[in-house]
Amino acid sequence: MTARNARTADTLRLGVGELFVRLQPHMHELDGFLRSQLASFEPEVRGLVEYCLDVSGKRIRPALVFFSGWRGPDQVMPALVRAAAVVEMVHLATLVHDDIMDCAELRRNRPTAARRYGSDAAVLLGDALLAHAVHIAAQFPSTEVCRVVSDATRRVCAGEIAQTFRRGDTSITLADYRRIIDLKTAELFRISCLLGSRLAGLDDGYVAAATEFGRRLGIAYQIYDDLADFFGEEKRIGKTLGTDLAGGKVTLPLLALLQKLPAAEQAELLEEIRECRTPQFERRRAQMHARGVFAEVVENIHAELEAGAAILAPWAHLEPAPLLGQLIELLREQVDALKPGGAFQESGCVSNGL
Repeated sequence: MTARNARTADTLRLGVGELFVRLQPHMHELDGFLRSQLASFEPEVRGLVEYCLDVSGKRIRPALVFFSGWRGPDQVMPALVRAAAVVEMVHLATLVHDDIMDCAELRRNRPTAARRYGSDAAVLLGDALLAHAVHIAAQFPSTEVCRVVSDATRRVCAGEIAQTFRRGDTSITLADYRRIIDLKTAELFRISCLLGSRLAGLDDGYVAAATEFGRRLGIAYQIYDDLADFFGEEKRIGKTLGTDLAGGKVTLPLLALLQKLPAAEQAELLEEIRECRTPQFERRRAQMHARGVFAEVVENIHAELEAGAAILAPWAHLEPAPLLGQLIELLREQVDALKPGGAFQESGCVSNGL
């Protein structure tokens, strides 16, 4: 067995905790770089940006950058650190804007930026974060990073706009839903893997596979997040529950429930989605429990994860591929933790999940 194949076999045996221990040097460099960027913001904005960095939490997108271009725990490429900072800042900006639109109170068990500073300031804070992300991307020698990031940011915004226009729209289909989550969530997962693998100078075939893997993982993650909005616990997942139903967002759990309800109850739920009736969150969650919605939605998550694993399979001989594959197992654990009585898995720096 070659040294490379031996390292790959060791990776396949990693537990989730150990997996992220390997990332600590990379995340340390990322933290330092993000902190160094505070000085670039005007004094009026600096404290607000720092607050967002303090509640940024899970950093799955930077992890995808690092793992997709992995060269070992002690080989922290400056280009990957900068790319990880770019996608994290874009992500933070989208969270700030999401929380405004959702009227969310909590993010990572702390008040959202909108709650702390007001919605008007939070809108502009999100804009400042987006602008600085593009500024960092423009510092790369090649224009590719800036092009990829600006295109992805536009697509994320398009997804959010599409979802905003469809709030309260009961005609939304499964295809509509998948289009929205592909844009608003999967896009940043996709370009995280694209940038990591491309900047590491890896084979073009692997770059394409890693990029599509990121997209599949992102779709699976958003479906999980929509499921957690009904089946999670606020203290565990660190954010306000029930915002989708309250905001008229038709997500996969609601689509599945609508198909299973008798006509009279379906009509009541449609009125809630249209925001013509007070949302009955606990009742809807109980109906989902009773009618097998959880299991149906989980099947959709597993289908995306299995597709992602199949895409990576031909590249299992490369060291980054098994590391990315371990993220599939992490998301499976997080899904299992939503089940009634599910055991929550503490996972080092990702104890709050992906």
